[in-house]
Formats: sequence, C-alpha cells, structure tokens
Amino acid sequence: MKAADVAVTGLGLVTPAGIGVQSTWDGMLSGRSRAATDEQLAGLPVNFSCRVADFDPAARLGRRLSWRIDRFIQMGLVAAREAVTDAGWDPAAWDGARVSVVLGNGSGGNDQAQKEYGLLNSGRHKAISPLCITRSVPNMLAGEISADLQALGPSLVTSTACASGGTAIGVGRDLLGSGACDIVITGGSESVCKPLPAAGFGQMGALSTRVHDPAGACRPFDADRDGFVLGEGAGILVLERLADAQARNAPVRALLAGYGASSDGYHFTSPDPEGQGVVRAIRAALADAALSASDIDHINAHGTSTQQNDLSEARALCSVFGAPPPVTANKSILGHSIGGAGAIEAAITVLTLQHQIIPPTANLDLLDPDIDLDVVTKAPRSQCLRAALSNSIGFGGQNAVLAFRAP
Repeated sequence: MKAADVAVTGLGLVTPAGIGVQSTWDGMLSGRSRAATDEQLAGLPVNFSCRVADFDPAARLGRRLSWRIDRFIQMGLVAAREAVTDAGWDPAAWDGARVSVVLGNGSGGNDQAQKEYGLLNSGRHKAISPLCITRSVPNMLAGEISADLQALGPSLVTSTACASGGTAIGVGRDLLGSGACDIVITGGSESVCKPLPAAGFGQMGALSTRVHDPAGACRPFDADRDGFVLGEGAGILVLERLADAQARNAPVRALLAGYGASSDGYHFTSPDPEGQGVVRAIRAALADAALSASDIDHINAHGTSTQQNDLSEARALCSVFGAPPPVTANKSILGHSIGGAGAIEAAITVLTLQHQIIPPTANLDLLDPDIDLDVVTKAPRSQCLRAALSNSIGFGGQNAVLAFRAP
C-alpha cells in the first residue's frame, strides 16, 4: 500500500471556534481570535485563554459517563463520535478487532490534577477520588474512546509535546499500512486552560502577556508577537485504505499522502534557530508522499506566536521551498491546545483542501521584517490547492509534518 492510498473519510472537531466540524470551519473563516479573560485563571499574571465555549459534557455524553472522565477525554470522545459518524460507520456493526485508536496528548488530565493536588497538600489524602488516576493519565484518552466505540484493535497515546496530535496521525497511518488494522481513529485532545499550565508556561516566558487585549494576543509571524495563548480542543480523523473507502462508496475528504518526523537535538525547549529539524521532517514527508516542494500549494504552520519558534519555522520553510506557498496559522484563532493542536490543524488542513479556501491568520498587522512568508491574513483566500502540509513542533525538539492531497 502506498501512502497516497490512505483516505480521510471522517472528521470530528471540538475547538474554541465551535463544537463540530462545520462550526469550527465557519469560525476559522471568520478570522476572529477566541481568546478572552478566563475566570479560572483569575489572579494569575496571564489570566486569559482560548476556551471551548458552551461545552456541556453531560448533555453530549450523559452524566453516567461524563462524571468519571476528565475534560480532555470528554472533548476527544465527542469529536471521535462525530468523526466515526461522518465516515459513515456504525460501531455496532463493524469488526472492532480491525479498528485502531491512536491519539495524541501532552499532559493528561489537568482538571483532576488540580483538585487532587489541593487535597493532598492540605493533608486530606483520604478525600482523593479513586478515579484520580484513570481520569488523569494520558492513555485513558485512547482507552475510553476504544471502549466507547468498541474499537478493539491496537490502542495507544503518543506524547511528543506540541507535536503529539501530528505524531499520532502519522503513527496511525503507519499501523494501517502495516496491515494491523483496517480503520484508524486518530488525532489528539488536550485542555490546558488551567492554573497550573498557565503558571508554568508563564514562568517559562512562553505566554503572551497582553492581558489588556486577549483577542489580539496570539499574533503568529507579527513583528510584535510575544507568546502563545493557552487553548483546548480535540481533532479526530478516520483513516482507511482508499480502496476500502471506495468499495463502500464513502466520501473521501482528502488523502494522507505522507508523514515525516525528526528531532532537533538542539535544546530542551528552544528550537534550532535555523529550523533544521523541521527541514528534515518536511523533506521526509515530501519523500514519503512522492511529492516535490513545487507540488505543495499551502502550509498550515505550527505558528505559535513566540519570537523563536516563528522565526525558526519561517527559516525552515524558506530553506525547503525558497519562496514558500501561502501560509496560515490556526493558533491565532484557536490558541495552543498542546497535544490537540497538531490534530486540529491537520483536520483544518483537510477542510482547506476540500473547500479550496485557506483560512486567515488573525492579528497579523505587521509582518516581522526577518520573516519572508506569504501569510494569509485579514480574509480567507480562495485558491487552487493540490497538496498541503501541516507542521507540528514540540518541546524536546520533536517535529511531525503531515502531507495531504486533494482526492
């Protein structure tokens, strides 16, 4: 099986732009950031985030299930159910042993951790919930979704920091190619709109401090960028062999043509200034997809809005492409959902190819003079799009690049 024979037949999204694929897509086309003051971060130096509004897990999943799983699992499960339905599958009728679940997550359950640490620190260890571990460990994202959908094949979580969602999709595609399964539910989910992540990332100097203007805070590639905005969300893709999808007359949203991964080997948090790790991942993805640089018509950048990351990524793109194709940066609207980001951005890249429209980057008022990119901003851009890349770059120097083609 060639990589180009992998079809994306289903999508599911829960994001700050909207709950569901269509709502998220409409929100992306609006070009409006979802960052706002967050009451759960009150009293912290950075008190704003991009939160999923009006997400009622009890209404969507029922109280019996929603009460015992953390928010990152709740969002992942809602998105997974949407993706499976979108792909036209009925879990009650499929051969579950041939269905795999591969999802990305960076830090597990921040909801439960906050509560339990408070109890422990106050000496109330007897009050700690017996569900403390199962609600918070990252693997339960895949475990709960596997059980809910009776996906009984290989089930695992990848954790490569901010590249986790992209890594999961690449690993899931490889499982499909190996013959270990016939269907892969893949992507990622995370919620970091909590005090501990806000304090920790803030102490690192990674967050924007524009408390006077949350909606204008995340500004990838802008000369005045000063950090990212915490976010949350889930993005799920259903992958199948193209021949299998065609045999059941399933709509094919896009083809997952290639995957490239690399490590910077440079620093535990800072990217290689010249982006050479990203260069290797891009070239690996292109080679895997049997595409040349000239075949790529769009790049969905990692684009965190930090000084170092944006400059490094821009240099990597120029190194590979010379004059890179049009670029967008979804985090300007959605914030940074860490392990969920790469999966959400992959799903948006699929929608970009399907609709032949590039969503705009929010808040780009003045392009950094050291960055030579054609960044789509202010309004969506209609364009003929044959193939696109989705970049994910994580702490630890871990990179994942996905290459998609229009079907």
